[in-house]
Amino acid sequence: MQRKSNFRDVFYVSDGTAITSETLGHAVLGQFPIETRQTTLPFIESVDRALNVQKQINKIQAETGIKPLVFYSVVIPEVKAIIEQCSANLYDVLNALVEPLKHDLDMEPMPKLQRMHSINKDAASYQDRIAAIEYTLAHDDGVSLNNLEQADIILLGVSRCGKTPTSLYLAMQFGIRAVNYPFIAEDMTGLKLPQAIEPFRYKTYGLTIETGRLVAIRNGRYANSDYASQQQCESELNKVESMFRREAIPYLNTTSLSVEEISTRLLDMSGLKRRMC
Repeated sequence: MQRKSNFRDVFYVSDGTAITSETLGHAVLGQFPIETRQTTLPFIESVDRALNVQKQINKIQAETGIKPLVFYSVVIPEVKAIIEQCSANLYDVLNALVEPLKHDLDMEPMPKLQRMHSINKDAASYQDRIAAIEYTLAHDDGVSLNNLEQADIILLGVSRCGKTPTSLYLAMQFGIRAVNYPFIAEDMTGLKLPQAIEPFRYKTYGLTIETGRLVAIRNGRYANSDYASQQQCESELNKVESMFRREAIPYLNTTSLSVEEISTRLLDMSGLKRRMC
């Protein structure tokens, strides 16, 4: 199997959620002009599962002749030992910080599984995050505009500009109660802020996107439709952005941003605190 010289298979492996490995891996890989095929393997908590991961990674190396990049966050010793025997370039994302911290604190670390530590550390925080997810799902895509006083943030924008994944990421990662409301073609005549949202404009933010990117996304869903046409997408975006400016709604262009970056920028814009659960 031939691969371009700037192509790499990337694995994110963890005995927890793999969020740490993914986040740090994405940040680092973003510094290099390479193409990747990325695989996330969370909850590798047993020797059997670790051996299967090792086989999967070694198979890629055997087929391509190129060592995959493996970002791993593993604290179970027997699992970690197996991952570290993979035929791959290995990056221990925890150890990179644990070792210097161990030295600075003059203290031995006491590793725990991330997901168990998170739940047991603060059950109230865990329940807050579950409640935030439930609230966000109930207020996704304009399903409901009730109980907006409970929302931490309200996101507005045209269909397919990134509102739903951003809302869910905010809820799942930070316990933020997010509402998202889409403006559709039927809203474009006399477009204005929905009446139910008007009292909460102070926590309302807009998302927008470049026309070409929106056309591509919509064509992936409804190819060759009016909904996905260049003219329709451009018209909707122009009208919605004009409304954002008229109503003094701060807004963010999501075209070149990941969900993580969109969420972080919104937290910065809004002044909301990260509720690390």
